[in-house]
Amino acid sequence: MEINIREAKEKDSETIAQFQVEMAMETEHYQLDLTTVSKGVAAVISQNNLGRYFIVEDQGKTIASLLITYEWSDWRNVMIWWIQSVFVIKEYRKKGIYTKLYQHIKNQVQHDANIGGIRLYVDKTNINAQKTYHKVGMNGEHYHLFEWMK
Repeated sequence: MEINIREAKEKDSETIAQFQVEMAMETEHYQLDLTTVSKGVAAVISQNNLGRYFIVEDQGKTIASLLITYEWSDWRNVMIWWIQSVFVIKEYRKKGIYTKLYQHIKNQVQHDANIGGIRLYVDKTNINAQKTYHKVGMNGEHYHLFEWMK
């Protein structure tokens, strides 16, 4: 493998949107509207204040993506990065791709005094993802996520 991790560009929008549709169906059995997701991905890529996508390539082929969004922490007076929308294509799973991507993100956080840490949420039934997150040193014991969605 010849792995390259970089911030996504406009040309990556279609691939990322398709990844998100596949991920929602695979992990939550939820059918997303590709047109809506495509607009959402394009919005993030064109407006850095919404977030940042990172992609992983193997010899130029996009094999994974991850979205970072932001939360301001008044307790810490820093930004917290939230990992969202993680997707690795099936043939590259269990090969350390997420670990490399996570280390790339973590390295950026460690070298930026304005970012206080990394958080993510995971569906309770997604046991494989939870094992992966524990393996890279994250813990899920501190908070439970509550939400109201329109």
